[in-house]
Amino acid sequence: MKTPLSVVVITKNEESRLRECLQSVSWASEIIVLDDHSTDNTVAVAKEFTDKIFSRAMENEGKHRNYAYSLVSESWVLSLDADERVTPELRDEIIALLKNNPDCNGYSIPRKNFVGNYWARYGGMYPSAQLRLFRKGVFKYDELAEVHPQAYMQDPRGALKNDILHYTYRDFTDAIAKLDRQTDLEARKWFREKRKVGVFGILRKMVDRFYRAYFKREGYKDGVVGLFLAVNSGMYQFLSFAKYWELKNKKTDHTSI
Repeated sequence: MKTPLSVVVITKNEESRLRECLQSVSWASEIIVLDDHSTDNTVAVAKEFTDKIFSRAMENEGKHRNYAYSLVSESWVLSLDADERVTPELRDEIIALLKNNPDCNGYSIPRKNFVGNYWARYGGMYPSAQLRLFRKGVFKYDELAEVHPQAYMQDPRGALKNDILHYTYRDFTDAIAKLDRQTDLEARKWFREKRKVGVFGILRKMVDRFYRAYFKREGYKDGVVGLFLAVNSGMYQFLSFAKYWELKNKKTDHTSI
């Protein structure tokens, strides 16, 4: 018997990772896939597991996820990305929880973050818990932020013990590409907010992010992967600032040919 739970997955060209994600939640009574006009076989893979597949262009993450949550029919929602998997232990924990009339409005779930096949244990990468299991209608994201929207939910809230597996980056190249995309969005957010950002403030934040990830949170214990992730964290601030500066100083080219 299926567990009364709506699993929501948003996708964009995820044919290589989606099947394992959906297989890990095949025990749920409802799977909803919201696809951002994929050009690969993402939709065909999704059809192997559900007929509740919706197509919508992503305006921003908050609006997109909130729309996806509005499509559910069960009382409880589990929100996943295509690069995530529910472990058997987490599956059993969720099933047992939902059978016993949970007291909380939502539950955070720890995540094991991977670079390739390497589990990054340090540098703030674990447990990296996020609120992913919640009652229908009580959880929503801010709809203005271009990236990393704020989540809102009234207490009470709880925490689960078992993990989501998050294949964060396929490799270092994938991480750099994702950094480029996210800093584009971060720069646009700063520009929209007319944020006052200076060179020395950014340098301080760069160093602080690296120090916290590599030393304070012991990212050095993850070797080269830990060093890469700490540098990546610092570079997020610098690249966001550089792109923000470019947006502010971009001038219309009136050169005639």
